[in-house]
Amino acid sequence: MDWKEKLELSPGVFFPAIIITGLFLIFGVFFVEQAEQVFDAVQGVIVDYFGWFYIISVAFFLIFVVALFFSPWGSIRLGEDDSEPEYSYFSWFAMLFSAGMGIGLVFWAVAEPMFYYLDSPTVESETVEAASEAMRLTFFHWGMHAWAIYIVVGLSLAYFSFRKGLPLSIRSAFHPLLGDRIHGPIGHTIDVLAIFGTIFGVATSLGLGVMQVAAGIDYLFGLGLEDATGLQLGLIAIITLIATGSVVAGLDKGIRRLSNFNMTVAVILVLFVFAVGPTVFILNNWVENTGNYLSSIVETTFWIDAWGDGEWHGTWTLFYWGWWIAWSPFVGMFIARVSRGRTIREFIGGVLLVPVAFTTFWLTTFGNSGLYRELFGEGGIAGIGAEEMLFALLQGFPLSAVTSILAMIVIIAFFVTSSDSGSLVIDMLASGGNPDPPKVQRVFWALLEGAVAGVLLWAGGLGALQTAAIATGLPFAAVLVVMCISLLKALRTESTDRGRVRKVFPAKGRRGGSPLNTELNGGDDE
Repeated sequence: MDWKEKLELSPGVFFPAIIITGLFLIFGVFFVEQAEQVFDAVQGVIVDYFGWFYIISVAFFLIFVVALFFSPWGSIRLGEDDSEPEYSYFSWFAMLFSAGMGIGLVFWAVAEPMFYYLDSPTVESETVEAASEAMRLTFFHWGMHAWAIYIVVGLSLAYFSFRKGLPLSIRSAFHPLLGDRIHGPIGHTIDVLAIFGTIFGVATSLGLGVMQVAAGIDYLFGLGLEDATGLQLGLIAIITLIATGSVVAGLDKGIRRLSNFNMTVAVILVLFVFAVGPTVFILNNWVENTGNYLSSIVETTFWIDAWGDGEWHGTWTLFYWGWWIAWSPFVGMFIARVSRGRTIREFIGGVLLVPVAFTTFWLTTFGNSGLYRELFGEGGIAGIGAEEMLFALLQGFPLSAVTSILAMIVIIAFFVTSSDSGSLVIDMLASGGNPDPPKVQRVFWALLEGAVAGVLLWAGGLGALQTAAIATGLPFAAVLVVMCISLLKALRTESTDRGRVRKVFPAKGRRGGSPLNTELNGGDDE
């Protein structure tokens, strides 16, 4: 890498983002107890006063993207009319999944259903009914709502960048509403919010990852650590350096190859557990879990525990909604970056359905295997730390040492892809939308992400990670709502100006397939 390559910075974005992040790091390092108190207070205010806004926003995002999928605009390409996708479906899906879920899914696949089984918010705990309800709620948190949030950002950025020629930056999505003002203070503020959310969203996942790797090392080698913070911080440092190497290698040589490796190893691990675990039980529950999730999706979407104390809802649902929203600038921009040439309908269908299908299989395989052992087997999973539950499950299967090491490899690989793709996205924002910013800047952001993850763990562990996700997601939720309005306005303008969508229900009997497709894909560019 040429360390002397010219820096490309947007001063109005780079310096405010660095100052805000730097102040947070100083506060977290030198005022640990006060930081923990602030985290608790912030989470309490958001849960008590803004939970309703999270619920309505996330419901709106899912309705919005489903409506776009079935709309006449679905045939519009994200690029020139004759453009083709850059990546194969396998590489595309691998990068989607690695960026969008990654570490968190490995961390929570066994732990989350077990927590819900032990402390169910809706039925009697530690029963078969509680186990079924646990899987339904886990599907809800990791299902279509999360990916709908990513689609809002990714689709907007891909459309305005590849089709309208604007910089690949969050501010570009607001051009129909703000015009050239996106290049001024308003645009800078939007991108700073996106960087801030991305840094803390990625740091949350990195923190979860090292907690689990450290627990795996402790569990496998019997270290008996009472406080694993030192080991966790050391792992952050080591894995961040590995991620830095992937950043230097670039998108195709680094992130794409590592994402393909991720998916291959992850598939091997989940298929192994599926084969040696209660296979028929897993298959039956995959069908039943999916049915329970889909049949109750409307009710669960708008459930906010208005008659209760809201503690469970704030700890889990609002944490996830905040986490996904905080991640959305990073994941959305990354998805946009690798989705040039696909149609809007292909983009929404691929991002909404394929990763969710794999996620539900993953959750059923690991989650139901853990619940099966707790209900009908030798137990040993309930009551231990969340970061240890995956390894406790694997200990009950053949080749446990090998599969535990394989699980840690998956976690580390997801850690690396989250860090390097996150640093690429942040650098694109900080450089004014350059899709291939200087590598030295990406290295800087990768190191900063590791530092923020370390400070969050130092200042409060999992609680601090959850609060960071909820707090950083709140202001950006409002940004995403306005982003939907802006995208809709641009699509309606394109239809009117170019005459590409003349009828929602075109007449039958015309040659060359659907006349709607002909109108959308033909003609001259603006």
